[in-house]
Amino acid sequence: MARIWLTNGTPTIPGILNPLTAACDRGFVPDQAQILSNPGVADSVAVASEMFDTIIDAYSGDADISQYSLEQETDFPDIIDFYRSAIETAKNNGDTIAIDVTPGRKFMSAIAFQAGFQFGADHVYYFHRKAGGYYGQFYAEIPRTATDLIDFKEVL
Repeated sequence: MARIWLTNGTPTIPGILNPLTAACDRGFVPDQAQILSNPGVADSVAVASEMFDTIIDAYSGDADISQYSLEQETDFPDIIDFYRSAIETAKNNGDTIAIDVTPGRKFMSAIAFQAGFQFGADHVYYFHRKAGGYYGQFYAEIPRTATDLIDFKEVL
């Protein structure tokens, strides 16, 4: 049974990496990770993809990292299909799947959130930085009391 992580790309690399690191810190170390990319965030997604290996390795994991690239960031049917197909495949294989709704444009997060619930993801995570700043900083630089990894599947 594999653990799968799905997330969106964004121009700020900590926005992609911090939720993954927090999830690993809480025991969700993925075996597979997929990042939804588009032309506007392709460079930061490429950098983050390489850093995923480092983070997961630090938690004694080993994951296949892949990118799913959209031709246009507003290709809504393709965004939905990215989540639907990944969740359906995970469920059919008996895998555990987590959706990270933290990074990306608001519409991408909204679609990811809805897809996580509608298609039955196991976790729908949001990395919350509490008041006090820390914007642009990496997880290791932020006091644990200033962060919270919320699993909406647990609280809603």
